[in-house]
Amino acid sequence: MAHDHDIADGLVRRDDGSLGCAWHGADPLYRRYHDEEWGRPCADDDRLYEKLCLEGFQAGLSWLTILRKREAFRAGFDGFSIERVARMGEADVERLVKDPGIVRHRGKIASAINNARRAAKIQEIHGSLARFLWSFEPGKDERPGEVDIAFVRATPTSAASTRLSKALKNQGFTFVGATTVYAFMQSMGFVNDHIEGCSARAACEAERAGFRRPVRG
Repeated sequence: MAHDHDIADGLVRRDDGSLGCAWHGADPLYRRYHDEEWGRPCADDDRLYEKLCLEGFQAGLSWLTILRKREAFRAGFDGFSIERVARMGEADVERLVKDPGIVRHRGKIASAINNARRAAKIQEIHGSLARFLWSFEPGKDERPGEVDIAFVRATPTSAASTRLSKALKNQGFTFVGATTVYAFMQSMGFVNDHIEGCSARAACEAERAGFRRPVRG
């Protein structure tokens, strides 16, 4: 068994002896998110829309802050149903600005409603939001041979996230800069940025290998 001083930079040994990406720290909620959600591919339109919104709310804050407020966000935004949020209006903005359970940023709240309307339009044109988003998955030639902490630190954005960010902005989305979009792509399994040696990396790789990409039928 490797000694702790042999553990690669960016990894941490947990209480059960397993290795994980160090960014989740000791918080059990954050660890569960790292182990069970982050990097797992998803083709559900509402969940993809939700994550785009929450990544936008996260800008300037820690993701753990958003994670702790996620259930309040879900309650306030009607489960992040694209159809339902797209029908929200100014009264809902005023209601949400007063909601102590979420990040009460008027611009980001209005953006989430706007983005639901833009997502609904994409559904009409492309058949699903997932189909549109997954068409921007980076190719193997855009990915490193090995994901280590140096790569993660040097990659706040990517060519693929820049392309998707531009495409979303062209569709009228807001709060979707390239850094926000790359964080979205990492979390929703468009890439696997668990560091080599992390106990969750192989499971994410297996899910990505078996994942049926949404394509136009």
